[in-house]
This record gives sequence, structure tokens and C-alpha cells, in this order.
Amino acid sequence: MMALMVHLKAVDHLRGKGDRIAKVSFRGLSFYSRVVENCEDVANFNETFRWPIASRLDGNEMLEIQVYNYSKVFSNRLVGTFSMVLQKVAEEGHVELTDTLIDDNNFLIKTSVTIEIRYQPMDNTVGVWSDGELLDVPDDRDGFFTFESDSLLSGHSPGSGSSPGRTLQGSIPTFRKAGKGVFSAMKLGKIKSSRDDHKRGDEPAVLDMDDLDRKAIRLAGTLEPDTISLASVTAVTTNVSNKRSKPDIKMEPSSGRPVDYQISITIIEARQLIGLNMDPVVCVEVGDDKKYTSMKESTNCPYYNEYFVFDFHVPPDVMFDKIIKLSVIHSKNLLRSGTLVGTFKMDVGTVYSQPEHQFYHKWAILSDPNDITAGCKGYIKCDIAVVGKGDNIKTPHKANETDEDDIEGNLLLPEGIPAERQWARFYVKIYRAEGLPKMNTSLMANVKKAIIGENRDLVDPYVQVQYAGQKGKTSVQKSSYEPIWNEQVIFTELFPPLCKRLKVQIRDSDKVNDVAIGTHFIDLRKISNDGDKGFLPTFGPAWVNMYGSTRQYTLMDEHQDLNDGLGEGVSFRARLLLSIAVEILDISSPEILSSTDVQVEMVSNISESATGKMEEFFVFGSFLEATMIDRKIGDKPISFEITIGNYGNQIDGVNKPSSVRRKKKDTENEEEESELIQNSSEDEAEEDADLVSVSTTPPMKPVITDRNYFHLPYFEKKPCIYIKSWWQDQRRRLYNSNMMDKIADKLEEGLNDVQEVIKTEKAFPERRLRGVLEELSVGCSRFVTLANKDIGQSGRTKLDRERLKSCMREMDSMGQQAKQIRTQVKKNTVRDKLKLAQNFLQKLRFLADEPQHSIPDVFVWMMSNHKRIAYARIPSKDILYSMVDEETGKDCSKVKAVFLKLPGKKGFGPAGWTVQAKLELYLWLGLNKQRKDFLSGLPNGFEEMKSAKAGLSLHTMPPVSLVYNMKQVFQLRAHMYQARSLFAADSSGLSDPFARVFFSTHSQVTEVLSETLCPTWDQLLVFDDVELFGEASELRDDPPIIVVEIYDQDTGKAEFIGRTFAKPTIKMCEEHYGPPRFPPQLEYYQVYRGNCTAGELLAAFELLQIGQGGRADLPPLEGPTDSEHGPIIAVPLGIRPVLSRYRIEVLFWGLRDLKRINLAQVDRPRVDIECAGKGVQSALIQNYKKNPNFSTLVKWFEVDLPENELLHPPLNIRVVDCRAFGRYILVGSHAVTTLRRFIYSTPDKTSNNWATAAKLMNGYMVLTNGGSQPRSSPSLSSRTPSHPTGDIIVNMDTEPLVRKMDTVVKLDATSDAVVKVDMTEEESDKKKKKKKKKKGEVEEEEETDERMLDWWSKYFASIETLKEKLRAQEAAQAEAEEREDLEIAAEAAEPDDLLLKGSKTKEKSKDKKSSKDKKKGHQAADGTDNEPVKSRVDELVVYNKELESEYGTFEDWLHTFNLYRGKAGDDDEHALDDDRIVGRFKGSLCMYKLPLSEEITREAGFDPNMGMFQSIPHNDPINVLVRVYVVRATDLHPADINGKADPYIVIKLGKSEVKDKENYISKQLNPVFGKSFDIEATFPMESMLTVSVYDWDLVGTDDLIGETKIDLENRFYSKYRATCGISANYSVHGYNVWRDPMKPSQILAKLCKDGKIDGPHYGPGGKVKVANRIFLGATELEDENGLKKQTEEHLALTVLNHWEEIPRVGCKLVREHVETRPLLNPDKPGIEQGRVEMWVDMFPMDMPAPGPAIDISPRKPKRYELRVIIWNTDEVILEDDDYFTGEKSSDIFVRGWLKGQQEDKQDTDVHYHSLTGEGNFNWRFVFPFDYLMAEEKIVISKKESMFSWDETEYKIPPRLTLQVWDADHFSADDFLGAIELDLNRFPRGAKTAKQCSLNMIRNEHELPTISIFKQKRVKGWWPFAARDENDDLELTGKVEAELHLVTAEEAEKSPVGLGRNEPDPLEKPNRPDTTFLWFLSPLKAIRYLVCNRYKWLIIKIVLALLLLIMLGLFLYSMPGYLVKKLLGA
Repeated sequence: MMALMVHLKAVDHLRGKGDRIAKVSFRGLSFYSRVVENCEDVANFNETFRWPIASRLDGNEMLEIQVYNYSKVFSNRLVGTFSMVLQKVAEEGHVELTDTLIDDNNFLIKTSVTIEIRYQPMDNTVGVWSDGELLDVPDDRDGFFTFESDSLLSGHSPGSGSSPGRTLQGSIPTFRKAGKGVFSAMKLGKIKSSRDDHKRGDEPAVLDMDDLDRKAIRLAGTLEPDTISLASVTAVTTNVSNKRSKPDIKMEPSSGRPVDYQISITIIEARQLIGLNMDPVVCVEVGDDKKYTSMKESTNCPYYNEYFVFDFHVPPDVMFDKIIKLSVIHSKNLLRSGTLVGTFKMDVGTVYSQPEHQFYHKWAILSDPNDITAGCKGYIKCDIAVVGKGDNIKTPHKANETDEDDIEGNLLLPEGIPAERQWARFYVKIYRAEGLPKMNTSLMANVKKAIIGENRDLVDPYVQVQYAGQKGKTSVQKSSYEPIWNEQVIFTELFPPLCKRLKVQIRDSDKVNDVAIGTHFIDLRKISNDGDKGFLPTFGPAWVNMYGSTRQYTLMDEHQDLNDGLGEGVSFRARLLLSIAVEILDISSPEILSSTDVQVEMVSNISESATGKMEEFFVFGSFLEATMIDRKIGDKPISFEITIGNYGNQIDGVNKPSSVRRKKKDTENEEEESELIQNSSEDEAEEDADLVSVSTTPPMKPVITDRNYFHLPYFEKKPCIYIKSWWQDQRRRLYNSNMMDKIADKLEEGLNDVQEVIKTEKAFPERRLRGVLEELSVGCSRFVTLANKDIGQSGRTKLDRERLKSCMREMDSMGQQAKQIRTQVKKNTVRDKLKLAQNFLQKLRFLADEPQHSIPDVFVWMMSNHKRIAYARIPSKDILYSMVDEETGKDCSKVKAVFLKLPGKKGFGPAGWTVQAKLELYLWLGLNKQRKDFLSGLPNGFEEMKSAKAGLSLHTMPPVSLVYNMKQVFQLRAHMYQARSLFAADSSGLSDPFARVFFSTHSQVTEVLSETLCPTWDQLLVFDDVELFGEASELRDDPPIIVVEIYDQDTGKAEFIGRTFAKPTIKMCEEHYGPPRFPPQLEYYQVYRGNCTAGELLAAFELLQIGQGGRADLPPLEGPTDSEHGPIIAVPLGIRPVLSRYRIEVLFWGLRDLKRINLAQVDRPRVDIECAGKGVQSALIQNYKKNPNFSTLVKWFEVDLPENELLHPPLNIRVVDCRAFGRYILVGSHAVTTLRRFIYSTPDKTSNNWATAAKLMNGYMVLTNGGSQPRSSPSLSSRTPSHPTGDIIVNMDTEPLVRKMDTVVKLDATSDAVVKVDMTEEESDKKKKKKKKKKGEVEEEEETDERMLDWWSKYFASIETLKEKLRAQEAAQAEAEEREDLEIAAEAAEPDDLLLKGSKTKEKSKDKKSSKDKKKGHQAADGTDNEPVKSRVDELVVYNKELESEYGTFEDWLHTFNLYRGKAGDDDEHALDDDRIVGRFKGSLCMYKLPLSEEITREAGFDPNMGMFQSIPHNDPINVLVRVYVVRATDLHPADINGKADPYIVIKLGKSEVKDKENYISKQLNPVFGKSFDIEATFPMESMLTVSVYDWDLVGTDDLIGETKIDLENRFYSKYRATCGISANYSVHGYNVWRDPMKPSQILAKLCKDGKIDGPHYGPGGKVKVANRIFLGATELEDENGLKKQTEEHLALTVLNHWEEIPRVGCKLVREHVETRPLLNPDKPGIEQGRVEMWVDMFPMDMPAPGPAIDISPRKPKRYELRVIIWNTDEVILEDDDYFTGEKSSDIFVRGWLKGQQEDKQDTDVHYHSLTGEGNFNWRFVFPFDYLMAEEKIVISKKESMFSWDETEYKIPPRLTLQVWDADHFSADDFLGAIELDLNRFPRGAKTAKQCSLNMIRNEHELPTISIFKQKRVKGWWPFAARDENDDLELTGKVEAELHLVTAEEAEKSPVGLGRNEPDPLEKPNRPDTTFLWFLSPLKAIRYLVCNRYKWLIIKIVLALLLLIMLGLFLYSMPGYLVKKLLGA
């Protein structure tokens, strides 16, 4: 046996005198030494520790020894640590050494330790325990140590050693035993050692948990003996030992249940569409829903900005498989469907997996599905968001964004997908299927048989494959249960694909309708890897198992959905052999098919062995217990059936697969041999081969347990089943999966612990996290070694090989990362590292999911009267056996508590929560050859009963039942103390809860407590004579679980509330009942109802063995003390918590919004507060309508509460209405589950900062803007960077950044700190101007003009700031991540100088950062900001969320408690709780331990009546003027059919309602309202403000789009002063005028007075002193007339803006702001319907009246006129061929329009017959338009269609389109080219035509751009471009144009004519003579034709003719002359 022994001899050179203890850790398992008392400098421990290990010692493993000073009271103090690497030990086996220790800071100290280490290795890697070593080594739930003592099997089981290579740390189960200090030091612990210490004598010390627990608690630094972990799932579900595995606590199937989804898609614009002069429409399809945008005419870059919403109510799987398809169609009209330009496809799941579930402003690439060779067809810019219930979408801020023109950088693709996606073929090969169910009733079968005369298979299957919105089908195989297709379905899609899942479905072809037989989804992410060493999707050939409804055929299958892949299948349906391959297409090759239609082809068959060798598998199961059987089925006999695939199936089960049968006939030896090896003779082999499977238990009649449940009397006789089955041997896949699952389970458990440590604020979460990571890295390296060995095996597919490689890579790197992260876990980084570890967990779970199935899952069915009632599905990998421990399934040969559930939809909702039956089930699955130890995991003490028919081979037969001859008798004591936060099951909003405890076949009930959600039963339930079967020692380690169900008592049947599991602490009869294990402690157990939590139970359970002496030996029970309650025993003293006296003070403020109860209004309400049986009542409100506030504000009561805060009972708030005749009616109630936030801690006298002073009422955290820093550090970052006139640096905690021009005096907090501010505004402005001028930038007159600025300038400037801030935050985050990576890399590089390097890197990065910040600081200080407007405009704060979230819901002293009534909603939807709210109670609580120190009560002005609630305003009614400003709304949900809405604002406050209906905004989803509304109100009666946006309708009622509610009262009374935001600067006129009637100095004086602080004292030179701070500021103020006068207001405002820095009372005052509030619609709970930007000011009426409201009405667009003169064109391509001469020419004209105004397009005249491409025009276009400067948009108002009621306003970017055309007379004109100029930024025109080139368009981003709005006049040459056949831009001409922009006024003064008309006419162009029309003056044309072009030709011809004539004449007259001459006539 391998073991590591460490002999710890002594520790020397200790300092001081004291008790010492040592802790020795190896592989995560720690042993503690005994305590050496009163030793001085030497501690002689002289102890040996022994670790039995099952895997070889690795040279890199560590041994760690920690020495502590032991203390009984306080936590132990670490003296030092010694760690060594065990390399030498591994090599030599024995080492002795003395070495020094290292302290916490890694410094050497003198103390040294002397140890001796021995290691005895063994040759084989699997260890076996020898009987002598029966240490009950603890165990995780997966590796198991089997201790065989009198097992019936001879010899030792081979896989039962400790799991090889397992770190034993995880084996320390986190199952919390009651009676433990739940968190021991690092949550190590909970190991049980057998209790026979006295027998052991001098054995090596084995960690005895019992005395350690107390020590551990001290180590953890907590003193309370009753430290309890908060309820966590792990509380029960972990295991202590090896024979039982974890029960699953969540019951209900979550998939398959429909949920609400909303998909919102905004189509903004399209660009670069391929095609000439098109009229594009975008079609948006989601699934089968289609919507279209409007049509834009003759443009290939249309701008839409249209918003579409699709609502769905479907299960998540269905939703995420839907395809979103965007297609551009051109020239679509009523008659034509139009032609498709291109499409883009993506599935909804891809969008949902994006951050924030959305793509924002991204460009989708269009491709043509019919022509894959074509490339990109254009781009669509869009936003796509998918919102599920409860998701909130953060919309990036929507103001005047400059268009993201960088298309390539903003493509609509998830991270990591290349922009250039290639086309690929997806080949899905379908080979064959087997095991199909009968798809016809037996009656039909008989009919068919009668007609056809033969018995055919009753199913006609075909396979349908669906991918990316396309479907392909194979052929139909008539009547075949084992169809063979050998076909492949081919899809052509872009790769990498954006559609993640491929759906394969076997369907039955039927005349009437085809139905699905089974469905399987293949996730492409799981069968491919996109890394550098990744692989394309590949799969199989492998068998895929399909599951669905049960196999008996009924005409109306109620579970048909299951066959379509919705929900968890309840039975095996069929398996299908398929493979998938992907090939990237080379588009250039000629023979490629260019369409993407699905093709189906034949493929060749594959061999039998391709999928692996057929092996015989064996399943064994034993039912140890069947309890909790639902009473509905309790009257008929019940049996259980287990099936695997079709084996064991009663209906159409099989015994052997056809392939094996065939082999038998061919007598291939292989099969026979393997059987001969097992059995002695041939006939025995046959016998074993024909061993009949027993798959069902004999029917048995249930026995009553209690009113609700029955149980089966399986007492000593436990029925068994066994099945043989044949499958391809692909266990490797499952093994690897199991290993990863185990690592993941362990990691999850560890992370839950860490979270729990953090949650309960225990000490040292970082230690536990380090342990978890250590364990993870060991697990990973172990995986790599184990997985590496499965190389040559038959049937391994490409995916197997690739997946193995990538898993090993991933696991290896994960192990490395875990090691590195482990070194970085510090106290302050625990949370971040925890997140990283959680990412590991997700990754592990993803990797562990094996896409290629092998053995089908096992189903357990409960049958009653041959009906299938309930089932459980057990994945085969969980029960698969392997020789290697890590590979074994986690439930293999373990007893598992299995809860059966109803199939399919029946299991949704309440029916799914009731347990149909609870089985204690033992399962084993493995190869038949390995089956000899299939019984090894059963509890010992049984005999096997064989079946009588077995005959000869009895010894090999599995048993049909087990008979237990050993039984133990126990008494179970269930200490049911209390429950909290239970589910409200009654209409009153409360429940009448009682708990029912089940253990084995017994059950008992607590009493019913009426009307509470937090019952304190304080009751002990005693179960006497509980009989458990098996060995005592095993039971001690492995008790069955206890199930506790909590019900609500109703008149009829009790209603289920929830259930939880627990394990008892066990005392055997020889053990002593006493500390540390007994008495057990109370623990919280999480109660579940379906998948939702439904409360927590506080209880403890102990199981006491009854020995020979009977019950007399048990610890005594105190008798029933409670005379009233009869025989109820209370929880005994040692177990109930220790109490102390607390006083709870309650502030009663008022009640709000009480709804009617039973139709009557609430009139005289009262509030009752109750906690732990004590309580107090408020005064009665006499008339709720008149005044809903209480007359007496503060009352208190005293109560005894547990010392341990975690055990504090909830406090209940109930509101009752006092009716006539002394009747009380419950209105509603609220349970405050945790009182921690109301605990008063005394203020620290020395603290200089308000936040740390008194934590009273502040609910702990108040968010500063930007992040959630606690207010105690108002560091620079938490201040808005928006006030140019001087950042004040009063900063106590952070080093201030040094800036120019600031003098900073940093003094002690208590001394007078001086702070200097930059100069006054005017000076800095001058400075800025100078700077600007120097840079040679043009100062624009209009922008410096104060009068030009309005509120909107301020708003837009602020939005810019907000965006910059968000960008900066992102950048900072990225930088931080990068830095972390650097550190990790540095540390990985050289572990030796790890510390040095790490710190260096940090320093470097610090330097970098600070220098950056300094630079930023200088910039800000110098004001060298480039945008002139920006630096000048005063800003406000724009919050992209509600103001409440920024200021902790303004509950700084006044809290709001929602009152609930009515049943809680189920359905995973706690969002429905809003419907249960019947009102709100306003008040607060404060609790403190008595007696309280004197100081507080002695303070000046302490009012004893107010208790802790000093200086709280009075709650008399107060009149307030409420002024609501609504700026705009964004992203409204469309309300009309046309996908738009006509929104208007409605404001309600109390009785008053303001409807702004006449000012509705037509057809807008982003309306700008710019309105303010004044309402007078009286608090408290009218304090809830509702701002709603309604949709105006011409007929019918107006619909609510969404509304937001604001509680004004909390804002009004908050100390953050949310009445009227404080602006950054004070001015008395202009756009930034001070809004508050109180001036800053008055506000400051009042704050100082209220806060009882000294000040303000104004001193000379612009100083003001408040408390002990001095602030500096400007002192001059300029009034309207420009006169300066002295003022203190700037100073006072400076203090107010930095009020958070004032000691004791300081807090962040609300600034001038705009908040963004989500609009919600009660009909669509939880889904945002848009947002509204607004703010509210409130002015008390008893103060001076405020000035008029600020004017925020939307800016009126300014009227401009754009004059475009087209002078000339050049190099225009020539389109026409001449009729006569075939010469190229063009009849050129130019067309122009402003985007959005296509109907106002203007054309020049035609320059005919240009032969060179030159055209002369001198033509003027005039475009008048309305323009919004701030938003850079043109505003167009026009009717959408003939039928529109009113005009709609559009905002469109100002873009000028110029096109060049070729005029044709008889056919349509030809489009030649175009250019689009964005008037805000377009390239400057070239000076000459030569310099004008395509680069001006191509490199638009790099070229300097100009804006016509600044330049006013521009002239130059610009290129025309068009796309050729290959989609490349080509130059098609050049135009010389002049653009001139004038305002409307200027245009009136100097008008111009269109074309060449008056006024200001242009001269006629000088065109060559050819440019006229030939058919108008034919003679002229002929003249020109003849004269111009053919002049020389004609001359030549004439000459030639003359010559010819001469020649002819010569020839003609020649003979005559000759004769004459000859004859001489």
C-alpha cells in the first residue's frame, strides 16, 4: 500500500512561552498535532502522520507544515510555515531534515522544524486497502474508498483504493454536519474517524475532527460557538462517505417551459448595396414573422432608422434556434415580390450570448444565397437586442452620435469571428437507425395484417435535417424498424457559422400528417474548435440516441412535444448513425454550384466496426427503499422497471441486437472466446449468454406512511434487477467526460464554500479559494495523464481525437492558470479571482459535455397497474464503472436518493414539485466481463437470493433480491427551530406553515403556526425505533437522507411550500454524547420549490443508536414543558442559540398606496411590528385619506435575540385595518429577513468622515456616481469631470494628482485644510481663446456667442462627457485586464523571483498610470480642449439610469417596505410579486444591544423620545410645487401597425393629472418632448409621481406604451437634497441660470445649522471655512448688463459641490442632472418598453416661489438653403454607340438631391453627344432644408402616405447625392455613377480634374474633411463612382461643382434662380456644336456629320473618284486613239 508518512519531531527557537499546535498538509488534507502546552523555546511534538495515497507521489507536490500559537479563546496565531517540494522524497523514499520557517510576509525567522519523511511506493497504480488500515478516510462523492470487511465477495475489489491522484482536499465533503462549527479553518474538516480511539493505542495520529472543530473555529477568528453557514445547496447535498451519492435538490424540469422574449431590431441604414439605381427595402424575419421597412427610391445607400419589435412566448431552446434573417430586396411593390440583393442570417442564441444580449450599431454583411461566388452585396447597419424576462438592456447613450462609418471595424459578428467569412459545405451523412418504436396501434396492425397478409414493421421513417433556416430530407424507408438510408444532406452556409445548432429529426411519414419520432440537436460549438490548433466541425460516424415520449403508441400522444426536442425525454426512442463534415469551398474553381439550396445525395455504406466494437454490457440495480409514494396511486400494486435503450423495455424490448445475433450464426470466435474465458464450459457459456434479463421488480402493494404518502415494504428484502445489453464500446468518451465532471463538481463545491465564507463574512476566504485552485490544478494535471492513454481503439472518430487533444490542451492550460491565479489570491482580490474560477467552472462543464453519445441513458419507471406513472432519467455515464477511480461515474455502485417525477408537461408547475416517489437506488453499469464486483458498493450485511430457474451456473447469476440480516435500531431527533422567508401560499399573503419530516419509512409533523412566513416552531420531533439495514459502522458514515417538506395548512388539502434535504449527525451506542459533535448545532437549509428557492429552514438532526440497554442509555429528553401546547417538546438548551437582550426602535412614518381590501377602502390602519414573539404597535391613523402619516414617530421594544447575527429571526411588519365592532382585517405584511443593516454601531469619535461615523440607517452602501465606492473615500475618480472652473482637491485618503495652477496643502483631517481653485471663469476663458488662436484654429463667431447657447447646448455637452467617461471606463478596464495578464505572464516566467517581478510590474504600471493622469490633469487645467463649445459650456450630470440607483434609493434614513398580500406567483417568476404589493410602509428600524453607552444620550440636544432617530424632520402634511421636466424618450415600443407610435406625455400625481395629448409627436419612437409641467401637491397624500408615455390614436382609446413611477417623498426628505439639483456654476442670467429659490449661501447656512457644524465663515480673498475645511473660490459675479459685483455665492456653491468631504455630516448632494428611467408596461412585466430622460424639481410652498421653469423646448431647426452649381463634368464613361458610325458617346446630365428628399430631385439639362466624357452645364440646384445644428440632422416633415392623418417628422443626416446619367429617348436613362457627400464631413474637392481620383472616396477616413456648415462655400472636382460586375469601385466620371450654403435670411436678401434662370443667372455653357439633337434639325445634323467628321474622307473619296473617272475615261478612249495613231488617220 502506498503511503506518505511524516514524523514531526520538534520545533525549536520559539519565542515566549505558550501552547503550540502544528498543522501538516499534503494534497489538501491537513492533520493537526496535539497541543503542546506551556512549552518555551522547544515544542516536542513527536507525532507521526500518515497519508494513504493511491497515485504515485509526483515530484512537484508540496508538503506544508504550519506552526501556531494555540489559544483557547482567541484565534490561533501563525508563527510560521515550512513548505517543501517532495522531489527528493519521491526519488529516495526517505528524507530527514531540519529547516527554518517563513512568516506571513515570506521572511525567514529563526524558528526551525525537524521532520522525517518516508514514502513507500508500490508498483501498480491502483492501491487496495488492507483490513488493518480501516481508517475511515473521508471521501468526496466520487472517488470512493470501499472498506470490505465481511463482504460476501472474496478478495478485494480492485478499484476501491483511494482515487489515484486525487487531492484529498475535495474529499473533505462540505456536507455540514449539524454540531460542527460549520466553517473550520479552511473548511477542511468534517472527516469522521471511527470512534474507537481508545483501541488504537499508538497508531499514527489521524485527524480527529471532533476536538478540532472548536480549534478550527478559533483559527477562523470567529468566537461564537454557534457559527452557522447560511443555507446553501451544499448543506445537504454533499456526502460524507463512499456509499451514497448526492441527491439532486432541484426537482422541476426547467427546459421546455415557455417564457416571454422580445426581440428588438433597428434597421438604421444600408450602404454599398450592389446594383445600379435601386429602390431598396429591408425585410426583417425572425422565425416565421416578417416585417418590412419603407422603400427608399433610387439610392444604394438608403437611410431608414426604423424600429421593429417581435414578441414571443416560447421555450428558450425554441427561441434560441430561431433564425434572424435580414434581406435587402429591390423594387418590391404590390405586384412584384422584388429581386433579392443579399441576406444575412444569425440565430437568436448568438445574439443572446453577446454581452448585454445585444449588438449595437453594427454592420451586417449581405451575401447572395443564390450566387456564392459573388462576395459581399452590401452592408446593413442595425441594432439587434434579445430581451428575456428580467434582463435589462443597457442601451449605449443615444445622443447625436457621429455615425460609425468604419464599417469593417463594426461588423455584426461575435468576437473572434473573422470579417471575411468563407462559404462552406456542411455534409450531414445519415446512415441508418435502429430501435424505432411502433408508430401504429396494435389494432391498426391487425387490420393491416388482414389486408396485406403479412406482419410488416409499422413505421415509415425518414430523417429531416434543419440548419440555418433550411431543411433537407432523406428518402422515406417504407415499413422498417431498422431503416438504412446511406444518404447525405448538404447545406451551403458561410463559415464560421452564426447559427449554432443543427437539428436532426427522425420522422414517420404518414398520409395524414408526419410526426416526429425523435429529435437530436447538435451544437456546432461542441464539435469544433476555433483556436489556433482548432478543427472544423466534425462528428462521427457515431450513434446518436434520441429520447422522447413513452414507447406505447396512442393516437393522441400527450407527450408529442418531447419528440420534437422540447423538454426532457422520458423514454428511449431510437438511435441514429450519422456523421457531419465541413469543407471550406474554393469559390474560384469552375465546377462549383453557386446556389445554396439544400442537396441530398447517396453515400456509401460504412462498416459495422466503424463505430466501435460491440461489447456486452451489464446493468445491475437494487431498490433499497421506496418511500414517499404519492397517495393517488397508493391503492394498486406497484412495480419498477429499469431500461437501457430498448433492453428491458416491456413493450417492444429486445434481448440482443441483430448484429450480435448475426455474428452468432457466423460463429465468429471473438464473441465466444470472451465468454469462454469467463465460464468453464461451452454450454455454460451459452447459458450465460442467454441469461434472461430481469428488468422489473415484482409488484407489491404500498403501505401507508401518513396522510400524503405511502411506502413499499422493502424491509429486509430488497428487490434487484439486471439487464444485459449490447453496445459499441465507446466508454472512453464517457470516462473523459466523467473525469472533467468530477473536477467541475469539486470546483463548484469549493466555490460555493468560498462564496459562503464571503457571504457570512468569515475569516480567510482567500485560503479556501487557494485550496480550491490548488485542487483544480492537480485535478487538471491528473486528467492529462489519464486521458492520454486512450490512443488506439477501434471506432475512434476524428472528433474523438481532436476533442481529446483540445481537452488536454484546455485542461493543461487551465491547470497552469489555476496555479498562477492561486499565487495571486490575496484578501482584496478574492472576489475577482472567484469570478475567474467561475469561468473555469463554465468551461469545464462545456468541455465535459460529450457530443457523441455511446450508451443510452437509463430510465427508471414506476408502474402501477401497467400504467407508467413517474420516471427518473439517469445518465449512463454517472453509473459507468471503470478500473480507474476518476473515470468511474459519480453514482456508480453508490446508493443514490432518486426522486421520480411526472413525465412531460405534467411535470410543470405544482404537479412537478410533489415527489411521486423517493427511491434509494443502487446502480452499476459496466462491461459484462468486469461485472464481478458489481455488488461492492452496497451497504454490507446482505445475502444474495438467486432466481430458482438459474440451474447450474448459480455462482455467476446476479441476485434477484438481497436479504439483509443485520439491522440497527435508532432514534432520530429532529430539532425543528424555525423557518424564514417562506413562500406565501394564502391569499392573505401569509402561510400557515407546518413541516413534515420523512426518514426512511417514518414521518412526523410539527404543529401548524398560523399566518406567518417566518414560523418559529421550536419543536423537537422524536422518531423512535427507526430500523436501518446494514452494518453499524457504515451507517454511521452513511445515513440515509432526511427529507423535510413544508406545507401550508388549508381547510382542505395542505398545499406544498417547499422541500429540503438534510443528513443527521450520528451517535453509535458506544460513543459518548458530548462536545464537540454533540449536541448538534442548528443550521440553515435552503428550501426549494421546483427550481426556485422558497425559504430557509433552521434545524438540527441527530440519529442516536439504541443499544442493548434500550432507550434508557440515550441522552435524556426534557419533558413537555409547554402546558398550553400539550405534549410538544421544545428544542433542548444545548442546541437552541444563546440569546442576549436587544432593543429595537421603530420609526413609524406613514403608509402609502394602500389598495382596497375586499372592495372596502382602508380607513383606520395600524402597523404591528413583531420579532421573536415580542413587538410593538403603531398609533392608529384616524383617517387614512386625510393624512396617512403616524402621529407618534418612534416606539421601541426589547427582545431576546441570538448572539449570532446570522441566526436572527426575521422581523414581521403587518398592517391591519381597524373596522367597526372591534374587527381587524389584515391589509398586508412584510418580513424583514435580515436585520443586519439596521444594527446600530456607535460612531467612532476619531473618524473624520461621515460615512464611517454612524452606520445607522444608511443601508451601508450608497453609490457615488461612476461606481460603487463606499462613500468613505470620495476619491477623485468618483467626481464628475465636468466643472471647468476648478476642481477642488480636498482629499483625505488619496494622494492628490499634482496639477499646474493648483496649490494643494495636504493636512491632517482635523486641522484646517486649504484648497485652491483655478481662476475665475472669465480669465480661464481668455486663456483658452489665446491658446486656440495660437493653434491657428478658426474661432467661430456663433459658438462663442453666449446668446447662441441654450439648455440643449448644456445637455449635448454633458452627453459627450458621459460618453467619454464610459469610454474611459472601458479603456481603464481593458488596461487593468492587460496589466493583470502582464503580471500573470511575469509570474509564470520565473517563479523564483516572483515577488520581485510582480511588484516591479505593478510599480511600472503605476508610474505609467500616474503620468497619464498627470497629463490628463494638465490638459484639464490648461483648458486646451479642442472643441471650443465643449470647454465653454457649463454641464449637468446625465445619468444613464435612475437617480435612485445612484443614491441608494434615497433610503438614507427613511426606508420603504412593500406590503404583500395574496399568493406568491410560481413559474420561476418572482417578477409577479409586483402584483402582490398592496401598499407601502414607510419607516425605519434600529436595533442595538443593551445597555447602550452613555455618550450618545449625553450629546447636546438629544431628544429621548426620538431615541436613535435624532434630527428627523416632522411628518406633518406639507405643500410642494413639483416641476417635472421631460426631455425625450428613446426606443419606445411600437404601438401601431406601421411599427411606429404617436407618443405623448401624461403626468399623474395624486388626484391631479396632466395630459399633453394635443402635443403628440407623430410616428416617432425617439420623440423629443422638451416640456416642463408644474403640479401642486401635498405630501404625504400625493407623493407617488407617475410619468407615462401614451400612444395617440385617431379612433379608439390611446394605449399605454410604458410608465415610470417616482417616490417624491423619499427624495424630498433625503439628506442628499434631491429637491433641486445643484448646478456646477452659479449665474443669475443666461442658459445656466440658478433654479433654486434659495441661493447657495442660504442652502449652505441651513445645512451647517442642521448638521450642527461650525460655519460657514467667509473670509477675505475668496476663502470660506466650514467645519475645519477651507475652500477657495471666485468672488465676482457678472449680471445681465455685464456689471461685476462681489458675491459669496461661488464660494458657497464650491462647498456644496464638495459637501461629501465635510466630516461627520458630509454626503454627496444631488447635482443638476438628467436621469434616464426605464418605461415599463404592467401587461409585459419586467421587459423594458423604452426609456424616458427627465428630472424633477420640488419647491416647498412655504418658501419664496421659484423663478419660471427653464425653457427646454426642442430646438427649432434652422432654415438653410444649399446652392449647388454644376459647372462641368469630365471623363464620364461613354455608354451609347452611334447609329451610323458606332462611335462611343454619352448624353450626359447630372441629378442631385438631399438625402430623404428624393422626390425633390433636380436635373441639369442634357449635354448631348459628348464624345470625350466632358460636359458643360453651368447649372444651379437649389435645395432648401431645415437643419438641427446640435444633432447634425436634417429635419423633414412629410406625410408618410396618402392616407396619413398628419405629417411625420424625420431626422436624417445631411447628405448630398450627385449622380451622373446618360439620357436615352426611348428607353430608361442609364445610371453611370454617383457620389454622396456628408455635408458635415466630406473630402475637399480637387483643384483640377487631373488630381481628382477614386482615392477621395476610398480613403475617405484618412483624408482631411470639411464641413459646409463651417466653410459655407466650396468649389472643386469630385469623382463619380459605380461598382462593376466584380463589385469593385470604378471611376465613372468627375464633376466640378460649387457648394454654397446660406441661411434662410441671407437667401431672402440675395435670391438666385434655378438652372440658369434669373435672378443671378449663370452664363450659357460653351458646348461644342455636336451637342444637339439630330432628329430636330436633320440637315444640320447631316452637315455636321458630313462636314465635321468625314471632311477628309469625302475629299479623299472625291479625289479617288476623279482618278477613277480619269482612268475609266482613259481606258475608254485609249483604243480609239491608238487606232487613230496607228492608222495615222
